[in-house]
Amino acid sequence: MRCFYSEKLELELPSGHPFPMDKFRVSKDMLLDSGILRPDEIIEVRSADTHLLQRVHEPEYIRKIEAGALDRKEQILLGLPVTPQLYTRSATEVEATRLACHAALVEGIGVCLAGGTHHAFREHGEGYCVFNDVAIAIRDLQDKQPNIKIMVVDTDAHQGNGTAALLAHDPRVFTYSIHVGRNYPTKKTSSTLDIETVRYVEGDMYLHQLFTSLANALDAFAPDLVIWISGADNHRNDRFGQMHLSLREIQRRDEVLLGAFLRNRIPVAVLYGGGYNRQPEFTAKLHRNTVATAKRLASEYRGL
Repeated sequence: MRCFYSEKLELELPSGHPFPMDKFRVSKDMLLDSGILRPDEIIEVRSADTHLLQRVHEPEYIRKIEAGALDRKEQILLGLPVTPQLYTRSATEVEATRLACHAALVEGIGVCLAGGTHHAFREHGEGYCVFNDVAIAIRDLQDKQPNIKIMVVDTDAHQGNGTAALLAHDPRVFTYSIHVGRNYPTKKTSSTLDIETVRYVEGDMYLHQLFTSLANALDAFAPDLVIWISGADNHRNDRFGQMHLSLREIQRRDEVLLGAFLRNRIPVAVLYGGGYNRQPEFTAKLHRNTVATAKRLASEYRGL
């Protein structure tokens, strides 16, 4: 199972910043130290080419990120400091997702040890999301396979508003998002299918909503590829997710979804999404667990 990563994914943030930027490196180290992944399964990636970014984002917005020229309002909306490294970090994340999608089509599964920047719009970024890696990867895939049917399955606790906007009115793409209705972003953008949960939803209710609605969507759309933004902010101790799932219930989510994709031979690209746990390193642990489940189930279903 190939996993795509780069040391450039880590960006220095001001002390006390809520985004756990070290989670990418920490989860990668956890996967290696526990023997879940071998070193040769982690593929170092470079930044995506500018022409790939321009398939989704306005050239002027890309230029402003590269030049560090966002105004104060734009920086507040984005939530990240505009430094010389921000463009490289964000473009590298795009490339990791793009390659994970291509790997999934060839091998059945591919993993980006980052990704899921679903709040990025064509001309601006929001909620720590600079470039929309999912939309860019999809446009790249469509360039090579125009008729490919792709489903975005977003189980991050927050609605994927940017992804929904960028991929709207494309019949080849199905955007599915299950999220807390009364949570960030305040203004939602309609996905193909949005499932709203109550605030602080309990695990049993959440999993029932997820499994029932997603099974129907998969059956109706029959995708050639699933891009899954898993999310670690569903955990009950997350600062921003406003869900109340336990570690065991998140593992149940991962097992059922990945099992359904792999058992039915639907290629899947696994992305991290958000996570802001109050306990240091727990977000990285949740991402590590998702990748571990992907590795185990990929081995189990390989012979089918």
